Amino acid sequence: MKRWMAVVCGMLALSLLAGCGGGAKAEVVVGSKDFTEQYIVAEMYALLLEDAGLTVERKFGLAGTPVAHAAITAGEIDLYPEYTGTGLLVVLKLPVNSDPQAVYEAVAKGYKEQFNLVWLDPAPMNNTQALAVTQEVAQQYGLRTMSDLAQHASELIMIGPPEFDQREDGLPGIQKVYGDFQLKAYLPVEKGLRYKGLIEGDAQVVVAFGTDGEISAYNLVVLEDDKHMFPPYQIAPVIRQEVLDATPEIRDRLNALAVKLDDTTIRRLNNEVSGKQREPAEVAKEFLIQEGLLSE
Repeated sequence: MKRWMAVVCGMLALSLLAGCGGGAKAEVVVGSKDFTEQYIVAEMYALLLEDAGLTVERKFGLAGTPVAHAAITAGEIDLYPEYTGTGLLVVLKLPVNSDPQAVYEAVAKGYKEQFNLVWLDPAPMNNTQALAVTQEVAQQYGLRTMSDLAQHASELIMIGPPEFDQREDGLPGIQKVYGDFQLKAYLPVEKGLRYKGLIEGDAQVVVAFGTDGEISAYNLVVLEDDKHMFPPYQIAPVIRQEVLDATPEIRDRLNALAVKLDDTTIRRLNNEVSGKQREPAEVAKEFLIQEGLLSE
C-alpha cells in the first residue's frame, strides 16, 4: 500500500509541476468541427497564430456544433471557425433571416451577451444550402436562378439528403417562397452519393452546399437564390473574450485571412482535400504562402 501511495503521489506531483509551467502549455487552443472545410480553415488560423509567435494547440475534429460550442464555452478551446447561419439557428435559436449583415450582427450580439464570445470578421464565402446543375442542364433549360428552376421543376429530378424534402429550409421552404415548385421526382440518397448520382444522370439537380469542392471539380452551375430563401452561412472565427483581451494581435491576423476566402477559393481548397486527397495542413499552408499571409 505504501509503495502504491508513493507512485500515486509521484504522479500527482508531476501533474502539478506540468500545470505550473513544468511542461509546455499552449497559449491558444484552436478547435474545429469534423469536416474538410473546417479542418482547412482551422489549420489556417493555427498557422497564422503560430507565425505571430503564439503557441498553438490543435483540437480538431469535434463532432458537430453542439460539441464545438460546449468546448469553447467550457474553455476547452479558445477559438474555432463557425458559420453565421449556424450561430443564428442552432445556437441562439433565432428566426431565419436571409440578410447577411443582419445575421452577423445578431450572432455577434447574442454570443457576446450570452457566452462572452466574440465573432471576428466573416469571410465573403457562404456555405449555405444551394441547388446546382451541370453546365449542360443549365444550358438546356436556361437555368441561372432558382426562379428559372421553378419554371422547369416538373421536368427535372432532384437528388439530395433524405430529410431535404421535409425540412423547413428544404423543399417545403422552396415551395413556399418560389411558388408552384413541383419536381418530377425527389431522389433521397446518403450525402456521399449526391454528386455521383448527378454526374451519372440519375438526376438533373443536386442539393449542394455553396462551398462544396465537387462544385469546382465538376464545374457545376450554382443557381442563384434570387428570392433569398436560404439563410447565409459565412465563416468567421469565434473566440473567447478573455483570450482576445490577452492576445489582441489575433484579431488583425485572422481578419486579414477572412477577406481572402470567397466561394470560388474555398471550393477549390476543399476539392484539393476531398477530391485530390491532399492533407488539409498542406493545402492551408500552401494557400497562406501564395496569398502572402505566411512566409515560406
